[in-house]
Amino acid sequence: MMERRVKIADMKQLAKKFVRYKEGAVLYSMGLSKFQQMAHDAGATYKVDKLVLVNLEKFEQYLETFAEEI
Repeated sequence: MMERRVKIADMKQLAKKFVRYKEGAVLYSMGLSKFQQMAHDAGATYKVDKLVLVNLEKFEQYLETFAEEI
C-alpha cells in the first residue's frame, strides 16, 4: 500500500501546470471549443506569439465554481 502512495505523489510532481487547448480538452473530457471558452472565461490563458497555454491551476479553480451542492 505504501508503494502506491509513493507513485501517486510522484505523479502529482510530474503533472503539468500548463497545457495547450487540445491536450486540456482531452484531459477534462470536453470539446475543444468548450474548453477554449472556459479557459478564456477563467482568465487562465497565456498567449506567446501564436502559442496559447492554459494554466490548469486557474482553470480548476474556475471549474470548481460550477460544483453543485447536494
